[in-house]
Amino acid sequence: MRILISNDDGYLSNGIAALVTHLSEIADVTVVGPDRNRSGASNSLTLDRPLSIKEASNGFFYVDGTPTDCVHLALTGLMTEMPDLVVSGINDGANMGDDTIYSGTVAAAMEGYLLNIPAIAVSMSQHNATHFETAAKVVVELVQHYMSKPFQSPMLLNVNVPDVPYEELNGKVITRLGKRHKAEPVIKLQTPRGEQVYWIGAAGQPNDGGEGTDFYAVANNQVSITPIRADLTKHEQLTELKNWLA
Repeated sequence: MRILISNDDGYLSNGIAALVTHLSEIADVTVVGPDRNRSGASNSLTLDRPLSIKEASNGFFYVDGTPTDCVHLALTGLMTEMPDLVVSGINDGANMGDDTIYSGTVAAAMEGYLLNIPAIAVSMSQHNATHFETAAKVVVELVQHYMSKPFQSPMLLNVNVPDVPYEELNGKVITRLGKRHKAEPVIKLQTPRGEQVYWIGAAGQPNDGGEGTDFYAVANNQVSITPIRADLTKHEQLTELKNWLA
C-alpha cells in the first residue's frame, strides 16, 4: 500500500514523525508537509505565487505553502504513482465540531478525498499532547482494517484520539460532529511602537457535546471517528428556498 502523509503543524512536528515511524512498518509512505506551522489554514490554495518543494535529509518533502498546497502538489505532479490513501496528522490539538471548518489537518485530508482518494485526518484531543504514539497505533489499526476491508467508495474520516496511554483507550466509536459555543473574545495588545494588535481568541467550549458526538467520545477516552464530506449544500432547505424565491 502507498500512503501520502501530510499535516498542518509542519514537516518537523512530533506528530508527523510518530505517524511516519508507525505507518512505514506496513506501507510505502511519502511525506509532503508545509515548511512551518500552518494551523487554521483550512482549504486555502496558494494562487498568487509559485511554490517551492524541497527535500529534507530524512526524505520528507516540504512546501512553502498550505496543507492543501502540499497534498495538491503531491497528487498532481510530485508523485509518480497515486497513493492508495492520504493520512493527515497527527495534529497537536483536537479537530472536533466546528474546528473542522478551520483545520489545515482536515483540509489536507479533504484534498485527497476531493481527488477521489480515501483519506484520514487524525488529531490529538488537546494541545501540547504527549501520547502521539497512541494515535499512531490507532491509525495503523485503521489502515490495516482498510487494507483487509476497503471502503466501497472513498471516505473522508476525521479521527480524534484521547491524549492517554494506548492501554487506557476505551475503544473506537463512530460519531457525529458536535458544536462549540462562540469563540472567546480577541485579545488586544499594544506593540512597543504603540500599535494596536489582536490575537484570535480561544475556541469556545462544547455546546452540543452529548452522547454520540466527537466531544463526548474523547471525554470518555474513546477514539472518535467521524465521516465528513465536502458538499456544503443544505439539501433540506432547497425546496424552502425555491418557494421563497418564487
